[in-house]
Amino acid sequence: MLDTTPTPVTIRPHGLPDEMRLLLEAYPRESWGAHPGFREKTRQWLGAHRMFRHLAQTLRLDAESFLDATVAPEDYSARLSHVGGALVRNLHGHHHWEDHSYFPELSAADPRFDAGLDVLEQDHADLDQVLDTVTRTANRAIKLIQLDVAQARDEIGQLHGMSETIDAFLARHLTDEEELAVPIILHHRLRG
Repeated sequence: MLDTTPTPVTIRPHGLPDEMRLLLEAYPRESWGAHPGFREKTRQWLGAHRMFRHLAQTLRLDAESFLDATVAPEDYSARLSHVGGALVRNLHGHHHWEDHSYFPELSAADPRFDAGLDVLEQDHADLDQVLDTVTRTANRAIKLIQLDVAQARDEIGQLHGMSETIDAFLARHLTDEEELAVPIILHHRLRG
């Protein structure tokens, strides 16, 4: 039997330290879209973040629909496979790219913010643990839906709790990541 005990994860209770937010004061979020250095690559990166938020919310809401018995088990199973797979696969790929390409580019442009980038990389490692547990739990839930819906409910209840954790984790992480990276990009006219 697979161990699907949720991996304990600590969501940072606070945003990045003030010294990592220096450029955000000069380039506040509400001004980004009008800045001449705000290019398509940055819009696409932020679009990926919107997609992650949407997929995480959908994972949670779908679990609630199953637990409330407002969706058929086989329909939920198909959506779980699609949405859960998309979330996990895309987050892993996105984080790998950020850690090995994007963050080194930001560090080279402005090493003052390396401590903030280190925090974000640690977030990626922590979130990977959560996503691995979600994958195991979702796979077990999909199998149980075919075998014993009552047991599947327990598994999906766990999955719902994990999806709440992912929602909260992404809310903290993506906001910090955006508010560190975009001002560096704008200040140094990167990604043009």
